[in-house]
Amino acid sequence: METAQELHKRNNKAQHLRVIQVEDGDYFVSSEEGKILYKVTCGDGKENSCTCGDFAKGVKTDPKFSCKHILAVMNSETDTEKARYLEKAQAKLDPRFIVQIDGQDFVKYAGLLDLAHQKKLTNLEAEIIQYPNKDNEKTAICKAHAKTAFGESFMDLGDANPMNCNSKVSKHLIRMSSTRAKARVLRDLTNIGLTCLEELGDLDDILSNEEKGTAQRGKLRPFPKKVVKGEASASIPNNGNGRGTLSASDSKETTEQAKESQKDEKKTAADNKPEAKASEKSG
Repeated sequence: METAQELHKRNNKAQHLRVIQVEDGDYFVSSEEGKILYKVTCGDGKENSCTCGDFAKGVKTDPKFSCKHILAVMNSETDTEKARYLEKAQAKLDPRFIVQIDGQDFVKYAGLLDLAHQKKLTNLEAEIIQYPNKDNEKTAICKAHAKTAFGESFMDLGDANPMNCNSKVSKHLIRMSSTRAKARVLRDLTNIGLTCLEELGDLDDILSNEEKGTAQRGKLRPFPKKVVKGEASASIPNNGNGRGTLSASDSKETTEQAKESQKDEKKTAADNKPEAKASEKSG
């Protein structure tokens, strides 16, 4: 049996322990250093118990043994902290990675990758399935494979050829197909239905413009339309001096007039040469 002196010593230690109430009769009590919380059951018709080593040792010799953590609960029943239940952080797509073009939303590859890491992405690989050549219409195909820490596995394909890429991207078909494959597999992993901006091979100029700060209010300038030969018009920008623009036909006429003027000047110069020689002889 413990002495009154030992009980008094334990009581003194119990005065400084932090007590957190979870439910009626259930508590968490901190250690003296404040680094550990012990679960204590006390009162409300429940049998006293504690997860600390002192209780496990003392209750063997005394069924009514109370460790300092149980004493802390008994001494502070009206002065306990209420436990706060924190919601688990949910993985979310950062809105900064969403871009709107012509009223349609697209997600950036960086946003998918960020969200995938929030969902515990552990591995992301891409391998070439088909090299581009003349026989397959220069189509490159890559397969991407993604894994998470929870054992989830996702796989998808991406293809790229001169028909579904613009002229700049068509020089890098393998890299484009790899990006598309990884973007598709990351969309599956993150459960994002938006199309990835980097999947669209005709938006290179838009991406570069956005980095330079030309995007306004979250919207990017539309990709410039291709100009068909024969439909273009040669124009001179209005610089504020009242001059208009010259069409292609006007520009052609101006060029022809300049050529005729040059011919006339040459002819005049040639006609004046004999006269100059004659004047020299007469002198």
